[in-house]
Amino acid sequence: MSQQAAMSFLTNIARAAIGLGVGTTLVSSSLYTVDGGQRAVLFDRFRGVLDETIGEGTHFRVPWLQEPYIFDIRTRPHTFSSISGTKDLQMVNLTLRVLSRPDVIHLPKIFKTLGLEYDEKVLPSIGNEVLKAVVAQFNADQLLTERPHVSALVRDSLVRRARDFNIDLDDVAITHLSYGAEFSKAVEQKQVAQQEAERSKFVVAKAEQERRAAIIRAEGESEAAKLISDATAGAGMSLIELRRIEASREIAATLAKTPNVAYLPGGKNLLLGLNPNMAPVR
Repeated sequence: MSQQAAMSFLTNIARAAIGLGVGTTLVSSSLYTVDGGQRAVLFDRFRGVLDETIGEGTHFRVPWLQEPYIFDIRTRPHTFSSISGTKDLQMVNLTLRVLSRPDVIHLPKIFKTLGLEYDEKVLPSIGNEVLKAVVAQFNADQLLTERPHVSALVRDSLVRRARDFNIDLDDVAITHLSYGAEFSKAVEQKQVAQQEAERSKFVVAKAEQERRAAIIRAEGESEAAKLISDATAGAGMSLIELRRIEASREIAATLAKTPNVAYLPGGKNLLLGLNPNMAPVR
């Protein structure tokens, strides 16, 4: 009798354990959690994707009948490159970086049309489309000189296109821009030519200044000669004699201060002469 009771007791415990396990499994499968920075879309096997976006927290669902799909709504970076042709038929390689996030209100629509990997499907495609359309409006050199304007056009166009897919862009920036080898060589040759042109302009300007200086100097010398001629005509040769005497005095003073000169030679060109009875010092 006691053995039969023990078996009955163990059977009841097993049934309770099985019931508890089944209950725990049902409860666990009936609950799902949406973490911070996430939203959920609920798929119902009878009604399809529900229009309601589910926020953070723990929520109830009907097992097997309903399935939640979790979206990350935080801003995420994406980088992609595009080779585009400019207005003057030059090929340019651009790299674009965008910060994107989904429009929370339209998450059910995004899930229906694009799925969870919506950004990987949309952004590279519309990014290349916008880059090619904008770059085709400018010449190759304008992409450098008007880069802020080009970036603004790319940003505005890409933001509008992304909204068609219910994607919000927080930032759009061109991070890299490079040209082909032929165009880079042409730009380098153009810079060299511009430097040579500037150098030629400088040489021409310098020659013009020197010519003007020579004219001014010649005019000054002509005026001086005219003044001397007028003075000579008015005072006779006395002015020239006076200038000769002054020059002789300056030469004598200079030679007297020179240690290697022991006497001043005589002659008509100097005021002082040497006594002929004195022997030269050697």
